[in-house]
Amino acid sequence: MSLILLAEQVLNGLQFGVMLFLMAAGLTLVFGVMGLINLAHGSLYMVGAFAAAAVAGATGSFLLALVAALAAAAAAGALVEVLVIRRLYGRDHLDQVLATFALILIFSEGTRWLFGSFPLYLNIPAWLSGPVLLPGGIQYPAYRLALIGVGLAVALGLHLLIGHTRVGIRIRAGEADREMIAALGVDISRLYTFVFALGAALAGLAGALVGAIQSVQVGMGEPVLILAFVVIVIGGIGSIKGALIGALLVGVTDTLGGLLLPRLFGLVLDPSAAASVGSALAAMLIYLLMAAVLVWRPSGLFGVRA
Repeated sequence: MSLILLAEQVLNGLQFGVMLFLMAAGLTLVFGVMGLINLAHGSLYMVGAFAAAAVAGATGSFLLALVAALAAAAAAGALVEVLVIRRLYGRDHLDQVLATFALILIFSEGTRWLFGSFPLYLNIPAWLSGPVLLPGGIQYPAYRLALIGVGLAVALGLHLLIGHTRVGIRIRAGEADREMIAALGVDISRLYTFVFALGAALAGLAGALVGAIQSVQVGMGEPVLILAFVVIVIGGIGSIKGALIGALLVGVTDTLGGLLLPRLFGLVLDPSAAASVGSALAAMLIYLLMAAVLVWRPSGLFGVRA
């Protein structure tokens, strides 16, 4: 196996990881600050992808499509928080799971009613099409490289927002003691709506960006949601830094596992058996990684120890 192929797959893993981060960051904020298990987070990813595809098809502008994805997902998130989620804060996690699972069905059927059952396609903009020549003679798609840059820029922005702004102070205080900041005059309902809409916007952005390299279809958010939960378990609930490190670990582990394990088993098995066993083990690899992290640190890499 050439070093160029390995480097390309590492970059693919990083790109996959930063997209998972956009999903996991909102999910870990909502769960850490609001104590809410939101199974409908993947539906907001889907909303962003469909909004982007619809606007790009109508206007031909990819940038307008991204703005539409952010706005549509944030608006959907705020509406869901006000109408449904706000009634679940005092309930146990089973009620939250059932209610947000119902939201998945509502979003899926509503999207199917609006756009139909056939996939939509979002074209990569011309100014990001084609490869970029990287050091070492590596030719890598410009769009995927841009996705890595966008994900890292969002991570930096979230770090600055949470750690260096008044809103961030309120978010961290709400995570630590919501009753106290409410007693100090902070409008906790407005803060929760903001946090939920911010998480939804990040999910919608991820859906729009990934929609240009995959098809946009009903139910596209559920597989990503499972991986996002794995990420926040590995990184630690409520930690943006943990979400980023966990997402990169999951992305690189999943990508390199699918490349290397079949080749490794090919040293001792025939090609068909090696491909079958290697692919099956590669699919399990991120869950084995999660189990190993939990054995070492039950609260996750950057979670607060109980």
